[in-house]
Amino acid sequence: MPIYEYLCNDCGPFTDMRPMSECDDPQECPACATQAPRVILTAPHFACMPAESRRAHATNERSRHAPMTLDQYKSTKHGAGCGCCSTSKKSARLVTKTRSGAKGFPTARPWMISH
Repeated sequence: MPIYEYLCNDCGPFTDMRPMSECDDPQECPACATQAPRVILTAPHFACMPAESRRAHATNERSRHAPMTLDQYKSTKHGAGCGCCSTSKKSARLVTKTRSGAKGFPTARPWMISH
């Protein structure tokens, strides 16, 4: 069960463990027994999240204000001649056409269907 935060007007904030089906329902304050609405005061914890997801969230948070320029991206993420950022043109594939207009790729794998 998740832990939700509530804010009592008289006593202040408190937390309570509730079922997800009751996430938007007000909760009784443990000190004064008045109904307190649910609030979000702190950021969610990502402790149980896989490391790859945590890194992705951290990357998004760092880049939300000032994304990397292309030069910064190339210098930090890729080595020289990585292929994905190079400006050189790739060699053209050999394409044949039949009389009906169907394309064929003789250098491609024969078990792959051409589109």
